[in-house]
Amino acid sequence: MKHKKLNIAFFGSSLVSAYWNGAATYYRGIVRALHERGHQVTFYEPDAYDRQQNRDMPDPDYATVVVYEATEEAAYKCLKDAANADIVVKASGVGVFDELLEREVLKLQTDERLVVFWDVDAPATLDRVHHNKDDQFLQLIPQYDMILTYGGGNPVINAYEALGAKKCVPIYNALDTATHFPVEAEERFVCDLAFLGNRLPDREARVEEFFLNPAAATPDKTFMIGGSGWGDKHMSENVKYIGHVYTKDHNAFNCTPKAVLNISRESMARYGFSPATRVFEAAGAGACIITDYWEGIDFFFEPDAEILVAKNGAEVAAILSDLSEEKAKAIGEAAYKKVLAAHTYNHRAEQLETLLYAKVKQQDEALA
Repeated sequence: MKHKKLNIAFFGSSLVSAYWNGAATYYRGIVRALHERGHQVTFYEPDAYDRQQNRDMPDPDYATVVVYEATEEAAYKCLKDAANADIVVKASGVGVFDELLEREVLKLQTDERLVVFWDVDAPATLDRVHHNKDDQFLQLIPQYDMILTYGGGNPVINAYEALGAKKCVPIYNALDTATHFPVEAEERFVCDLAFLGNRLPDREARVEEFFLNPAAATPDKTFMIGGSGWGDKHMSENVKYIGHVYTKDHNAFNCTPKAVLNISRESMARYGFSPATRVFEAAGAGACIITDYWEGIDFFFEPDAEILVAKNGAEVAAILSDLSEEKAKAIGEAAYKKVLAAHTYNHRAEQLETLLYAKVKQQDEALA
């Protein structure tokens, strides 16, 4: 069994567009690494939210991409097609027909075919089902062969297992070395502190605290914010808003500023052990990262040596006032070394492969 190459059907938001789709680089990293290990992935994504009009890559050679119309009929056609796979994955947050897909993929489950739920926003999912006892997903959790999550550590594992999950394992996001790496600095991204993230309800207050307040408090420093949705947000004069930043510009955006800021969404920070993809992407470009505090940071990077940690906006301002170019460079280089040694998508794909093989072997033995 160890050498069998797996055929995986994957229902997700989008592989080819990062537009209003924060999980894109996570999917790309995992899927590319699985392909490099000899597995075959078909990625089913709906034509929704103008993502196809804002693609930032052509169909990749490491997956078959099936873009389907945002209709029930098209979704059912994809489900029928997915019956040819060894493993069917339904990711959270596809954006259209999520309830239908979560229910219907389970009908593809057989003694030979695994069906997995992959939660790329476990804190939000868990908060939702805890607040709504009639949520359909509550009944479905125990039926999946396994729940994979984007992060969350023991708090998320324990929460899912308490809801009846057979197995819950975090597959942390990581660095895709094919897309994120050090490049030359670019004049347009020069500033003291840069932040990249879309405007979302459970991120906004933390962006005010950790980015906009320190900017207003330090008029002698320059700040830059990228991402969708911030156009009408009040900002001090030393903040430049540059809108959506395409993946091809991420490396220069990470390499150029003196430091880049990571701000967790509120739910991610509350559960802990949930580093945003951008932490690894920035580390992969050799950036000096300042992050808001969350439980488990030291599981990934060593505070003060490989990453700088702030518990509030005042601490962000204090770190910036004390940060020399030399210190920023040294921290960025240390983060770069760490991410290559322990946090690439190849590390994650190896973990995933071991998990899937163990589960398939278990099923084979049960059938024998």
